[in-house]
Amino acid sequence: MDFYSQQFPQLLVQKKSNQLWLTLNNPDQSNAITYEIIDSLGKVLKHADFDPEIRVIVITGAGKNFCSGGDIKAMAEKTGMFQGEGNELRMRYQQGIQQIPKTIEDISTPIIAMVNGAAIGAGCDLAMMCDMRIGTTSTKFGETFTKIGLIPGDGGTFFLQRVVGYAKAMEMTLTGDLYEGQKAKDCGLLNILTDDTQLLAETEKLAAKIAANAPVAQSMAKKAMKISYLHDLQTSLDLLAAFQGITQRTQDHFEALEAAKNKRPPSFKGQ
Repeated sequence: MDFYSQQFPQLLVQKKSNQLWLTLNNPDQSNAITYEIIDSLGKVLKHADFDPEIRVIVITGAGKNFCSGGDIKAMAEKTGMFQGEGNELRMRYQQGIQQIPKTIEDISTPIIAMVNGAAIGAGCDLAMMCDMRIGTTSTKFGETFTKIGLIPGDGGTFFLQRVVGYAKAMEMTLTGDLYEGQKAKDCGLLNILTDDTQLLAETEKLAAKIAANAPVAQSMAKKAMKISYLHDLQTSLDLLAAFQGITQRTQDHFEALEAAKNKRPPSFKGQ
């Protein structure tokens, strides 16, 4: 059986040519994060990142929402990932939901969040972990942890400010306000804003554009961007010299030069 044809708890997996589409599938709870989603998402993302056929990954949510974050009912009842006292909860976070940011941060394949509806709390953070976000006037982001007496235990303080900057991230974290549609686009939460009826088509267009570029260069450029954000100039320059040395001797690079010379689209093989 093909890996992607398996049944993954609370995650729908669809391979479309060189694209992998992942749908959080817990719609009755607005795709709240569960152990099932954590486990399924981790397994599929790690496999896909080593699959040379996959050039871009899209993450979205089933139903009307992207992801509502943590399960409020489980929090109140102290069940599932929210059972136990302080130190046990600390370990549950480390071994549970924090595996999502650690996995996504290690992924070299470009990831797009197709944010249909609300992305609240950990759902907002999940969208920020992705490389690009596309949404509509119905899309809502909220870093709402402090409204329920919590902090972003899944790494939101790291990812949010990387997307919108320190000042806006602080504002979102301390107010818990919602940012919708154009407002979300204006502050950088969305890369692309489109109509509800065009969300799927525009996401497919974006995924195809990314997948059409040279895969080795794409993955190295993504890695270099993330490392350069966190480190000093010399570290970044040393890394870029190494990565450029590798990419400049790939078959895809020479294919691009030949295609430009002959005024035709390049055909990249990921080699």
